[in-house]
Amino acid sequence: MTQAVADRRVTVIQGEWIVSRDPHLVLTTILGSCVAACLRDPAAGIGGMNHFLLPETKETGRAFEVERYGVHLMELLVNGLLKEGARRDRLEARIFGGCSFMGGRYAVGARNVAFAEKFLSAEGIRRAGGSTGGEKGRRIEFWPVSGRARQIFLKSAPPVEKPVPPPTPKGGDIELF
Repeated sequence: MTQAVADRRVTVIQGEWIVSRDPHLVLTTILGSCVAACLRDPAAGIGGMNHFLLPETKETGRAFEVERYGVHLMELLVNGLLKEGARRDRLEARIFGGCSFMGGRYAVGARNVAFAEKFLSAEGIRRAGGSTGGEKGRRIEFWPVSGRARQIFLKSAPPVEKPVPPPTPKGGDIELF
């Protein structure tokens, strides 16, 4: 009697990318306006995921923040796959995320999605699916070897933090120094 091997989960957080050929690995992430690109080469049996916050930087000289940007993470993910034996002409992609739970005020989610689509087109990488936009965040699970992906919408958008005003002083005695 053989026992089924349980899938091992690895969370990909903002600014990270992971490439694997482990058939029992599940890459997971939670997205709001951020985007995750899930790429794989089905013939080579390898795939990976990234998670980026903004499409590209307009500032230079800020290398410590470069990992937040799509242009950097997309290049790292593609090059990581190629280094491990994938071929560019066989790559396929699924793009997830890019919601606008802040009412579209800055359109960060839409800009992230537009960037990812433009990048894939420019690199000749076929888009095989995904889910973008909307007003709810999502949890993504991606099996990089098989290409299977699962999306679970979050019940509500992550709370937006608002500054707490300082307490209003109440009347009383005043002491001057």
